[in-house]
Amino acid sequence: MTFDTGARLKAEREARKLSQRQLAALAGVTAAMISMIEQNRTSPSIGTLKKILSGLNMPLSAFFAEDEPAATKWHFTHEEFREITPPGGSADPKISFLRVGHTTDSALLVLYEHYKPGADTGPDLYSHESEEAGVVVEGQIELTVGTETRLLKTGDGYHFNSRQPHRFRNPGPGDCVIVSGCTPPTF
Repeated sequence: MTFDTGARLKAEREARKLSQRQLAALAGVTAAMISMIEQNRTSPSIGTLKKILSGLNMPLSAFFAEDEPAATKWHFTHEEFREITPPGGSADPKISFLRVGHTTDSALLVLYEHYKPGADTGPDLYSHESEEAGVVVEGQIELTVGTETRLLKTGDGYHFNSRQPHRFRNPGPGDCVIVSGCTPPTF
């Protein structure tokens, strides 16, 4: 099943009775950008999609969530992780975000993140109303938080207030895998 980012964005915008221009003003992007995404003529970067969803007061995980039953299951195989990567690869097909568990009634979002060499969450730093932490379980990642950039390697971790603008980039040469958590689940 293919996720239709444009149709979902349009449905969420219309459910809130917003025009494309109104949403653009709330999100700090152009109405043309909203239009192009809704027509699936472009795939937004993670930062751009998060800006747009902030205008809808909606976390990224909820945008990609399908209707789920109440969370009664507590264990999950890797195959049961739910893809929440924006289709088109968040404008970077080298990035994959898999959600562990349910979004229903949860105050915590756990992600299995995969960054191929050269993967980048975008040239613009992004932020969200949350706190996040993670551990690099394979490879290395360049993490920028505010004005500070660090190269984290296997076994290294991070913990910061996600309201601070941040960005993830894999300088290579190999893949990077991170297991992270975010609370509340606003990503």
